[in-house]
Amino acid sequence: MRLLIAGFLLVISAPNVLALTASELAMKSRGIILYNQYKAITAQPLLMVAAQAGDHEAQYYLAESLRSKYGYMNPEAEKWYEAAAAQGDLYAMIQLGRDKPDLCKFVNDCPPRAKTPAEWLKQALSIAQPQATDGDAEAMYIMYELTLDTAWLEKSAAKNHSLSQYLLATSYKQGNGFFLPWKRSEVVENLFEASAKGGNPQAMMEIGAIRYEKGDLEGFRYWNEQAALAGYATAVYGHGSDLAHEPDTYGFTYDIVKGYALIYSLKELDGGGGIQSIVDSKLPRIEAKMTPQQIYVAKEFSAQWKASHPPLSFFPDKLSR
Repeated sequence: MRLLIAGFLLVISAPNVLALTASELAMKSRGIILYNQYKAITAQPLLMVAAQAGDHEAQYYLAESLRSKYGYMNPEAEKWYEAAAAQGDLYAMIQLGRDKPDLCKFVNDCPPRAKTPAEWLKQALSIAQPQATDGDAEAMYIMYELTLDTAWLEKSAAKNHSLSQYLLATSYKQGNGFFLPWKRSEVVENLFEASAKGGNPQAMMEIGAIRYEKGDLEGFRYWNEQAALAGYATAVYGHGSDLAHEPDTYGFTYDIVKGYALIYSLKELDGGGGIQSIVDSKLPRIEAKMTPQQIYVAKEFSAQWKASHPPLSFFPDKLSR
């Protein structure tokens, strides 16, 4: 599964970036948080403020949320991608270059184009290639996205680009590449571990699963907790369930208050990511084993957790498909 971690990616070349006011910056940050919680429509008004102020990253995420809303590259999304691309945002250039106008033609809503998709991809390549040649790890990753040449992904991973390490490990796990029979699993494990240590929560879950398969329950517990600490919503749910022993599968120390608190915190997503139904199903089962005082303490703990940890996120692809 190709997952591109939005929080780990930076724009390589972005001239003419305008400084935001504190209010605009706060709206942009909140908008990106909501987008990463799969609440793109709610994020749009906040991103719009920073996008109109000229921030290329807000322009990019606004375009992404608009394209997601309509299901195709409509004129408004195209406008904001182009605004970001005009400031050197390579991710915007790639999305413009990947656009296939079939659906917008069907609904008669294709935007006018400043450049053809091929021209956008050529421009992105002209920016990224020199930087990749100079050893920039993210530029190497961009070159992989532009060319699909795994050699660039390997070079980026060797430079400790955590996303590239995750993608390369996933590719090798799926059977790509050539290895001695006993070597593939070792390379996959090392790449997932390196990516996890670099902060990638999906890689944390992968290396945790590998530890479990090897009978290393302590390693499994460690990496699952790290993914929850990073704010990965799926891991927060799993870790809370484990702590509350709902079920007790992996030997976590029983802590029903913390377990309830973590799952309760997911109510903030308000349906984002489709997680609400399992939260609503799990909480009553845990509550049945708790006193009213424990439930009260757990809800207080949940608020403290939110204030002291990264925001909940599903870490969706930055380059969405």
